Amino acid sequence: MTRSPARVPVRRRWLLIAAASVIAAGLLTHVLGSGPLADAAGDALYAVMIYLAIAVALPRASVIAVGAGALVLCTLIEVFQLTGLPALWAQGFWPVRLVLGVGFDATDLVAYAAGACAAALVDAAVSRSRATAAAKRRPVDTAT
Repeated sequence: MTRSPARVPVRRRWLLIAAASVIAAGLLTHVLGSGPLADAAGDALYAVMIYLAIAVALPRASVIAVGAGALVLCTLIEVFQLTGLPALWAQGFWPVRLVLGVGFDATDLVAYAAGACAAALVDAAVSRSRATAAAKRRPVDTAT
């Protein structure tokens, strides 16, 4: 699903608002949560954030392309943890832990898939709803 050029600034604004909300939720989950459920929620929110970042950068890209891109990027970041570099970098600058993680966990990949899929489904539903609303506002051409 592609977007018209006129809708791009509005879409970007809403995506940025959503990204700020997801970052806040992710940080709250990180600070207040504990255990496997909080870890999974944090990972899913991370994938949603990656989805939103890609959607902001490429607002005309299809929902499927953005969702696939988010899942691929999350997977690459998770696999990168196997190198040990994120853990090393986090020792010198702790926010790296939040962005890149420090230890590979295959179960994180499931949470990333759930987050990217959920973001794509919500994006598709919102886009469809806005398109329907815009179509209802357009004047009908009765001349044939």
